[in-house]
Amino acid sequence: MSVGTATIAGQTRRPGRRQTCYFCKSKITRIDYKDTETLRKFLTEYGRITPRYANGNCAKCQRALARAVKLARFMALLPYVGAVNVED
Repeated sequence: MSVGTATIAGQTRRPGRRQTCYFCKSKITRIDYKDTETLRKFLTEYGRITPRYANGNCAKCQRALARAVKLARFMALLPYVGAVNVED
């Protein structure tokens, strides 16, 4: 078995590539709640905030992102709920 692989029930699993924080990489020091285009990158189609392991943000930026999204929702810049399929 090579370095960096683990076997689970006979399957080989390789570690994923470490994602980098979008805000640290772009040198954005303050996440603005009025920048809805940037905030929408970190929301699912249903309006939920994506978790850190999915979007690659560091803990500090993820907390600031969550705060900015919640404030933007409160100020009616972002919807609380995204696309919802309503069937009669």
